[in-house]
Parts: sequence; structure tokens; C-alpha cells
Amino acid sequence: MTNFIPHTSQEREEMLRVVGADSVAGLFQMIPESLHKPIQTKHLPKKGYTELELQQHLTQVSYHNSGAFMESFQGGGAYHRFIPPAVNTIAGRSEFYTAYTPYQPEVSQGTLQMIYEFQTMMSELTGMDVTNASVYDGASALAEAALMALRATRRHVVACAKTVNPQYAAVLKTYIEALPGMSLVFFDPAHSLEKQMGDHPKSIAAVLIQQPDYFGCLHGSKDVQAFCDKTGAMLVVSVDPTTLGVLEPPSAYGAQIVCGDIQPFGNPVNYGGPYGGFVSTTEKLLRQLPGRVVGRTIDKDSKTAYTLTLQTREQHIRREKATSNICTNQSLNVLKATVYLSLIGPQGLRHVAEVSAERAHQLADALCQQSGVSMRFGAKPFFV
Repeated sequence: MTNFIPHTSQEREEMLRVVGADSVAGLFQMIPESLHKPIQTKHLPKKGYTELELQQHLTQVSYHNSGAFMESFQGGGAYHRFIPPAVNTIAGRSEFYTAYTPYQPEVSQGTLQMIYEFQTMMSELTGMDVTNASVYDGASALAEAALMALRATRRHVVACAKTVNPQYAAVLKTYIEALPGMSLVFFDPAHSLEKQMGDHPKSIAAVLIQQPDYFGCLHGSKDVQAFCDKTGAMLVVSVDPTTLGVLEPPSAYGAQIVCGDIQPFGNPVNYGGPYGGFVSTTEKLLRQLPGRVVGRTIDKDSKTAYTLTLQTREQHIRREKATSNICTNQSLNVLKATVYLSLIGPQGLRHVAEVSAERAHQLADALCQQSGVSMRFGAKPFFV
């Protein structure tokens, strides 16, 4: 399942010489006898296995060999799910894995098409008009969404739910505190937003919520939506995009900006990442959108062509007047997300979301059967 660079016989001989071994067998004989363990193997059954079944079976075999078994239930924005091997195979091609921002469209058509397809799929999932590609992670995506709202409304207060990912809130706070005259307030989404805002309503540029929130809880959006409609504040929703396989898109309940992290889409968990943030929005806010936007057109020979568009928003042209100081495109993460979504399709994404929700509830039910364990948020619906 992993990529490797083969060595020549001459290279292998040189490495063995340096470590003092006369052969590969001799190399392993250098391991102290006390560390030797018998290798336990299981024969593969005669019936055919799917990719997922084969990975699961070989993983179980490896547990017998190493004696180590660890699972992480931490979540918090990084999720370990099945990644079809084709994702890494395609992403590992040399045309892609060295990719950065494709400033020269005439020689970057493959990368540009990939980004365009990513934008299209994410816009369909979120129900928005356009999606960027991309910003650092979900935290910076939420902060950039807040800045978009501040610029568009010319107001100076951002209201953020207390239940958003604390790492996202910390990054958001850093952004807002660096802007003269701007302020950040937090509210409890379980209570009336209008009552909590006091004297702020007409100064609020955006109301930021996470759905599901950091704890996996699903909140009703009618109160927040009504507040935004009444005050003119923008509704910004941070999402786990996997949940959009079954949940209604944020556009259905009035979101004007949707953001999140694409880590769950084909990107493995490596000590908390890698991450890649996205921001989706309406056509009206298109020029406020940070990050790359790829457009599709027709060239002089009437062939489909792709190019970076609206570059006058960006740092390398607008300098200090740019809409964002982020100039890094998480191209490899975007590529993996694009290949992943292309492989599993709409029904596959729905299945992944359903399995995630089902197993979260099964785990909660089993834990609540233990003495002294109960649901922290009562009967509130949840999805993790």
C-alpha cells in the first residue's frame, strides 16, 4: 500500500557495507536474540476480498505480529476512515505530488482541471455557488470566512458559538485581535442569540456556528437564521464535509459562507493531519473569497481550457490590498479529496456518513450501560 524507491544492487551492497553486514540476512541477524518474536500468520481465505476487507484482514494479522493495538476516539476534526488505495496511487504520480500553485495555466491543465473538479464537488455538497482551493486548514478557513463578512458588511463585531472547535476559536481570536476596531464575542447556541447579544445586533458582521459542533451535537438553526435575517448579519457555518452526505446543505438554512476541513476526504491521520481548508460562498461574495479559484473556458481552438481567475484578489498581485495573506494552495490534499470523492461517489459518501453516525450511537449506548457513565448533553441529537 506504500510507495517506495527501488535500490540497485550496488546501492544495497554499499549500505550493507556501511552498517557492517555481509548480506540482508546478516543484517537481520544483528538484531539481539531477546527481541526476536515468532511471526504469526493467517492464510487468506480462498474467496475474493474487497480492498477494504483485505486491508482490515492484513491489519488484524499485523496486530498478532506486533502485539500492539491502538484506536483513537479523540476526533476533534481529524478522522480515520477507509481510503481506497487508488487515492494514494494517483496522488503519488509525479505530475501531481510536486504540484504547487499553478501560475502558468498553459502547462498546468491537469492540476487546474483537478482543482476545478474539487471546487465543483464541494459547491454541490455545500449548496453554494463557488468554492475556493484552498487555505491552510479548517481553523484558518473559519477565520477567513469571518474576515470576508467583516469586509462585506463593513461592521466590526463577530459572534462565534462557544461550541466550535477550540483550535478554530483560538485561530479566529488571533485574527480578530490583530484588526484595529474589530471584536469577537462568544455565545451559547443552546439559548436565545438575540438575548445574549444585548447592544451588539446592528454591529454584528457574522454569526459563526459549527454543524455538527465540536462535541458532535446538532443544533437547530432557526433561531440563528432568524437573528441573521433580522439584523443583516451573515451566517457562517463550519462543517465536517462528510456529514453533508446525509445532512441538508448549509445553504438550505440560510448560510452565506460555508467552510471546513477536507482531512476526512482521503487524507490519512498522521499525528493530527494533514489538513486543508475550504471556503464556499455565494456569487455575490466571490471577490471577497481567499485562496485559488479556477475557471473553465474555451481556447482559440474551441477546446476546453482551465485557468486561475480573479487573481486581482490575491497577495502576489494586490500585495497589501489583497483579500487574504494566504498564498499557499494545499494542492496535494485537494487532489486526494478530489480523487476520494470521485471514487466513492454520492452514494458512497452517504454510506460513509451513515456508518459514522450509526457507530457513534452504538458506542454511546454501550458506554452508557457502564456504571457512572451518562450522556453529557442529554437527548440532544449528535453526529460524529
